[in-house]
Amino acid sequence: MDYAEVGLIAGLEVHQQLFTEKKMFCHCPAGRYVKSHDGSVLRHMRPTLSELGEYDGTALMEFKTKKNIIYLLNEQNVCTYEMDDTPPFLVNQQAIDVAIEQCLMLNCDIVDEVHIARKQYLDGSIPTGFQRTAIVGVNGKLPFSGREITVLQVSVEEDSCREVSDQGHLIVWRTDRLGMPLIETVTGPDLRTPDEVAEAILLVGRVCRSTGHVRVGIGASRQDVNVSVRGGHRVEIKGVPQAWWARKLVHGEAVRQVNLLRLRGHLAERGFKSGDDIQIRHAEVTNLFAQSELTILRAASFEHFCKDERRRPGFELGNGPFCARAVRLKGLAGTLSFPTQPDLTFAHELSGRVRVVAGLDQQPILFHSEKWPDYRGSLDELKRVRKRLRCEEGDAVVLVWGPTEDTLTAAEEIRLRYVDAIRGVPAETRQPFRDGHTDFERILPGPDRMYPDTDSQPTPVTRERVELLRAGLAMRPWEREQRYSAAGVPTAITHYLIRRGGANLVDHVVTQGADVKQACFLFGERLKFLRRAGVAVDRIPLERWCEYFASLATTPLLRQAWQQIVRALATTPELTVTAVVDQLGLGTPPRDWRDHIAAAVKPALSDAYSLDAERLGRLLMGRVMPELRGKVDVEEIKAALKREIERALKR
Repeated sequence: MDYAEVGLIAGLEVHQQLFTEKKMFCHCPAGRYVKSHDGSVLRHMRPTLSELGEYDGTALMEFKTKKNIIYLLNEQNVCTYEMDDTPPFLVNQQAIDVAIEQCLMLNCDIVDEVHIARKQYLDGSIPTGFQRTAIVGVNGKLPFSGREITVLQVSVEEDSCREVSDQGHLIVWRTDRLGMPLIETVTGPDLRTPDEVAEAILLVGRVCRSTGHVRVGIGASRQDVNVSVRGGHRVEIKGVPQAWWARKLVHGEAVRQVNLLRLRGHLAERGFKSGDDIQIRHAEVTNLFAQSELTILRAASFEHFCKDERRRPGFELGNGPFCARAVRLKGLAGTLSFPTQPDLTFAHELSGRVRVVAGLDQQPILFHSEKWPDYRGSLDELKRVRKRLRCEEGDAVVLVWGPTEDTLTAAEEIRLRYVDAIRGVPAETRQPFRDGHTDFERILPGPDRMYPDTDSQPTPVTRERVELLRAGLAMRPWEREQRYSAAGVPTAITHYLIRRGGANLVDHVVTQGADVKQACFLFGERLKFLRRAGVAVDRIPLERWCEYFASLATTPLLRQAWQQIVRALATTPELTVTAVVDQLGLGTPPRDWRDHIAAAVKPALSDAYSLDAERLGRLLMGRVMPELRGKVDVEEIKAALKREIERALKR
């Protein structure tokens, strides 16, 4: 795909958890994850009228899902604030400080007062139905590939719950993550290719990591990617967990939007120009499949499915007896197999809506006339369905099944999705998958979802506070890259150091006299091997690293024994480097080291399969180095071996 030709643009919303002791609006500990719970709460979300007397479209959609929402509570990390039973405590000032640091990193204009607002979230992920959030900085800039990305805003907000399961009409959340502070960095729609999106995610992540006050690990950083093409609408790919996912996801969304615009033109050519032109008829056809080999459409099969999945009426299951419902789409034959995402068709768009809104999630969710299952008597059964619906030649058929009321909801959602297809690309939030495809999650909320939080007082941001944070600000990632690159450090190592927190360690030991390149290679490359081998290198305190590099300055020979020294320090971090060096006998050549080399030559001659001097040298180096590494310089050992080998071969 030529992304410039289709007008692809993308922007980011990067969410990064902050490393604070407490949550955002209460005194519960942050970062304490659990797998058990002491109690649970069942709730339902209901839409309410705004001050203008209107309902939010997202709220209405969520209400149609008829979700039962269960929250799992553990007394170690939840209080009555999370359950919306008490007002918020004063906002966590430590979190605001980290957000200010992020703003300084990005050259944002910092607000004079931090005002808490409420942002509607009606999917059940937050028990209050809204997230408390506050803008801290605006109008920032981020250097990127020879140009600048605009940073629209940096906000500080509370995190949502962790999803445990989502089956039918029941969604279960664990509340241990709820209320943890995070910052949201929102960029402008300045990215033009999937590769740029992936690189920008990593860059914003490096900015966050550079502050040194953010959490790391799975789930600590998540990104929402906003994507559109020329003629389309903004679509938000929600919760992209890793940057490399973004390449396939953005490409797939670009393909999807281009194809949906093509479908809009195709429908217009066939006379479908407004929502009134979409006509459906639906009917219950359960009896037509009572003896079918397509057993999934039998009531007994659905009962077994519910029993195996432990689905209960009034919780996971909707109302009414089992029903197989067929929907006639007048004049829409051929559109169900119209391509959308790579390897997917428009029928997948319908199944996403049916799964989310109607709660019918038994795979494959629906059947349709353009890809009807192949089994004995399948075509005859399809003909009977078409006859029941009084279908004509140009009509398409979709079949859904489940509790009766849910199938009625599904039929209406199928119609509404076709209405959206006439308009082109619907503005919606989509769920990402590892292979690059997305699925419907919910309608994209409107701009009126935020409003002031009257329970929280504003926080003044003084010049003194900002300047104090500026004085302790770490080096920006692009400044570090320039500095390390000038010292001969590869970019990949620099990025690793920033991501893993090693860059601050490098900068500290360099201020104590260490060589930049040596420090970068040690912390950014060599220690990886030891970590993978289970060596507890992170136990080594900063003081020991400073001692280590100081010892290299006086005794360069010790660099060759770095692994021995580091292993010893990881085992006994209370010992000084000098004590470790003495304990290992490093830094001073043994008196008899030349005799040790001479004694090793004779057995090597008998063991070697070739008497080539170079091969013998390599064999002997492998044998003598474990004893002499860090005690005698490698070049001296090589020279001594060469002399002894020449003498032995002359004999």
